[in-house]
Amino acid sequence: MSPSLPGLGFLLLVGWQVAAATSPGTYLCSSSPVNEPAVCASVKSVSQEMLLEIARGQASPCSLTFGQYACAQTAWLQDLQDDFLISLYSCLTPKPASAMDPEYSVLFFSKYDAKKLVAALTMFSQRFFHVALSLEWNMVFMNGVWEKMLQVPDIDSPPILSQWVHEGLQPFLVEPKVFACLHAKNVLCETFQMIVAALNGIYSDLPVEEQRNLYAGIKYYLIQDGSNQKCYSAAVPGLNSTAWFENYLGSFLEHATVGDLQLFGDELTLQKFVRDPVNIQMISNLTLLRETAVYYTLLLTSGPGFSLSSLPDRFVCYLSPSAVSNLSRDDALSLAQRISENCPLNLKHRGITRERAPSSLTTEELQVASSLVRKFEHFPPAVLRALGQAAVGLSISDIENSISDKDLEASIPALGEVRGWNAEQSSAIINKLLSSGYQIRDGQSLAKLGSLVAGLNSSTLRSLPPEVILEAIKLPEFVQQMVTLPSVLKMTFVEKISSSVGHPADLVKYIPDALASYIPKSLLVFGEEKPNIQDLSSKMWTREQAAMFFSDVIKTEPDFSRLSQSVLQGFTCAAANEMEAERFQELAKVMKKKNVKLGEDQLSCLVKMVTLHGIPQDLDNYPKDLLLFLSPSDYAATGSCRQYFANVGKANLDVLQRESSQRKQLLLEALACLKIPGTQVNEENAEILGHLVCDLGGEYIRSSGGNLLKQLSQCKSFLPDQEEAIRSVVSSGNTTFGPPVVWSAFTLNELSGLIPVFDHSILQKIPKNALTLWLKNYAHNSPLSREQLATIVEELLPTRHKRADGCPPDKQITEMVLNDDLMPVYYTPEELHTCLKNVSLENHLSQTLTYPFSVEQLGVLKRNLDETYPDGYPESLLPKLGPLIFFVTPEDVSKWKIISADTLAVLLKDQPPDDQASAVIKRYVGLGNALNATALNAIGTRYVCLLNATELNMIDSNSLKLASLNPSACPQLTQNILYAKAKQAFSDQKYLPAYYDLVEPYLGGAPGVDLRALSKGNVNMNVSTFAKLRGDSLLSLTPSEVQGLLGINLRDLQKWQNKSPIQEWIQKQKQSELDKLHVGLTGGTQEGYMNIVMPKFQCMCYVRTSNCCALNTYFWVTARRKTALWKQSAFSCL
Repeated sequence: MSPSLPGLGFLLLVGWQVAAATSPGTYLCSSSPVNEPAVCASVKSVSQEMLLEIARGQASPCSLTFGQYACAQTAWLQDLQDDFLISLYSCLTPKPASAMDPEYSVLFFSKYDAKKLVAALTMFSQRFFHVALSLEWNMVFMNGVWEKMLQVPDIDSPPILSQWVHEGLQPFLVEPKVFACLHAKNVLCETFQMIVAALNGIYSDLPVEEQRNLYAGIKYYLIQDGSNQKCYSAAVPGLNSTAWFENYLGSFLEHATVGDLQLFGDELTLQKFVRDPVNIQMISNLTLLRETAVYYTLLLTSGPGFSLSSLPDRFVCYLSPSAVSNLSRDDALSLAQRISENCPLNLKHRGITRERAPSSLTTEELQVASSLVRKFEHFPPAVLRALGQAAVGLSISDIENSISDKDLEASIPALGEVRGWNAEQSSAIINKLLSSGYQIRDGQSLAKLGSLVAGLNSSTLRSLPPEVILEAIKLPEFVQQMVTLPSVLKMTFVEKISSSVGHPADLVKYIPDALASYIPKSLLVFGEEKPNIQDLSSKMWTREQAAMFFSDVIKTEPDFSRLSQSVLQGFTCAAANEMEAERFQELAKVMKKKNVKLGEDQLSCLVKMVTLHGIPQDLDNYPKDLLLFLSPSDYAATGSCRQYFANVGKANLDVLQRESSQRKQLLLEALACLKIPGTQVNEENAEILGHLVCDLGGEYIRSSGGNLLKQLSQCKSFLPDQEEAIRSVVSSGNTTFGPPVVWSAFTLNELSGLIPVFDHSILQKIPKNALTLWLKNYAHNSPLSREQLATIVEELLPTRHKRADGCPPDKQITEMVLNDDLMPVYYTPEELHTCLKNVSLENHLSQTLTYPFSVEQLGVLKRNLDETYPDGYPESLLPKLGPLIFFVTPEDVSKWKIISADTLAVLLKDQPPDDQASAVIKRYVGLGNALNATALNAIGTRYVCLLNATELNMIDSNSLKLASLNPSACPQLTQNILYAKAKQAFSDQKYLPAYYDLVEPYLGGAPGVDLRALSKGNVNMNVSTFAKLRGDSLLSLTPSEVQGLLGINLRDLQKWQNKSPIQEWIQKQKQSELDKLHVGLTGGTQEGYMNIVMPKFQCMCYVRTSNCCALNTYFWVTARRKTALWKQSAFSCL
């Protein structure tokens, strides 16, 4: 319930009327009331007729000054339209604000009818919602609007205050410095407390972005004079309340960082604040940033005399290991129970860019669990049940030596509910359980394992009867465990389920949601069977999977709005081409509403279909990404070029290749539309450009200073000159983030997308504690790879590595250290090597190798394993190698026993270089293992080209049917072999619409006769696929056959006509036949000429022979002169 705030307007007005301070910019803050006769004495009067002409659009709003509007009669101003403030702002901003403008602002807005002003401000907010206002004019406008707001009756009422703050003031409050007016006019702390209380009353009704903006303003008021205890003094009555967080921040504390708290008070003062009962009660109902919650809990528990039993339940989730180190066994079990009840693993924390993976735990959570477990030497069922979630702290030694077989089996129900087991723990528990005689006889006994099911190996799972698995997946509690399973186990589950379910509709119905994306696409072809739309729309599919049934779905479902985003992403040109125009328009508009993400080929087709009968005048109703394939002139009937590029800026620019002519043209047209002079881009234009900012050259980045950093931090990659420019801008310190030396962990989080660009000169200036805190609290949720995080670790290590004579006592590697993801920060490579002696890594390797070790440190870990296993790594260790696969040699691999396709999959998962991958694959095949579906999916498109003819011929067609490969970049021999196998694999689906989508990745090896058959099937082949066809096959096609193959994509041939091999195909055709295609192809043979073109392709021989060479021969005969000319050039063989 919101607090009662009688006389808030009066209180604010009193504070507002105090004399202004002299800090920069505060001259823009004026007080009410204004002496109108004095202010307007020198202002030229304006007639009502002039204002009416402006209101009707017959005269420019810029024809009058701000003073003339302010001094006009009140009744006359009511004739102005609701969009007038937008026009007025645009007229005023080109000029700097004068000392009189704040007075004019108060006078002008005081004459507005309150309801009319709210309507005008709402329209103003909509226009400038994502556009930064001029700081000067923001403060001028805010000065008058705020004064007017305070005069509104019942402004203390939350609904009325909410309307003003949310609908009217939003674009002004984006800039925290507007709160400088409060400070400049010496608004008293008591008065400011009332402001915060009023805003706190509407907090829950505000969008998160507006909450953040208001918090930034509140913080600005509280810290701008540099005082470390603003509005607090133990010796001053009225300012001595330790309920400071409640009084001056309220719910806005949810947006405070650790750095912010440290600005609000020193540690002793903060400890008083955090222990205040009023603050504790308030914060118990808030969701703080994780780092803030951890810090708050540390402040609470670190002081003397604090008992954990008095700690609010919310805070037990953020305890540090030191807080639990001295607990008794009974207290440890009591705390463990509270943790299990109050700390769900998928707890969301504000400020984290994405939710933690359901299986991950923070370092503190693991260390606290480990500390609680260490209170016990043995673990009977009663203790394991009481430990609950804290049982995740069990070490491998505990599992193997401190739990009896009987007790382990009795504890399975409790252990199966624990979340966050690492691979070694779950495997150790399952292996011990199975070796002691536990049998998985039915679905119930499988489901009983709960979260421990991740410890099963795939061979055990494959040995289970299918009915056991089918029974288990009907149990909701077991299905929940599917989410966190490793990919190999997910694929095995799918393999078992699909082997016993005969129809695609049944497979879709029974498959758990978490496994749906692992179903081979060939098993999702419905044929004559009718799909269940509800079942399909309830699952998450890949684009390739959805393409299999998209045609069936749109024929079955009359209401496209019932289709999920996941199903709609399977859009195919062939299916759309068979739809009536009206139905197609309906489909395209539903795709916009569902925010469906399509690929380049899909969008290219979609735009052709949408514009088939002309450019629609409602393009905003179609997917934004379509605009990437259109131009501002195409959009003219829908809106301005400015609107066009605002939409393009929000589109998925990555569907176009980075250096493509289309992307370059879009950027040039955007710069022209926005009339950007030179190379300086302001914040407003940067917001409009959106993702196009990623294509701006280094000169634009330098000239624009920090205006582009927000957008640049979202870019996926940069060119060298862009990286250099970003470093230059960041190093200068002339950005809203300030110089690197003042950055906090929160600053790094905001700039995380740019961290890979920072070099040593920048990283070394960032405070070490900020880097460490960022690694600790934010790194897991950043888009950075382990390798990129390792560059930060290197900055935190000493530059000079001392020779380690022995492991220092304070650096002994314990269970606690191995559970700490900051472990790389604690050891130089030399120390790591010394301290690893006599430490077994095997039981912690999977987890440890997720930490951001530097290359040198990884080398030390590899050396440790080599010393431990001189005769080669055991098979159980191979799946745990992770990034160490990059360090292995062919000699290492030759000692391994890779006898499982699952092990092959894990070894290739991190995408090692081709040399290592090739050695691993050859070792796997050399040991007599089959290239089954699991192995083929492990090899994947990335490594399939490494297979030789012997290995390719080992592949069974049925295995290929269940794999997902694209060999289009491979040597021709590879493509030929795989096409023949793919054709055989999918032969039973040859007459179904999905056949083309199944066989399309392999068409680079198709003979001409098969392509001619496809040309009769409405396949709508992309020109990019057409250009990759086998050379001799492509040249054998006639223009009409090519038309049949390409369908709606035929017109794209014109863009490719000067590229090989399409150019050679054109040269071989009669121009008269090409003209019949009506797509503007030129370069064919004229009447009376014969043109024979030998292809400029690699020879298509299956076996390398001396006869495999050809001549690239051009022969033409001129009929009239009856002469023949030859040109020939050697053609090299494969």
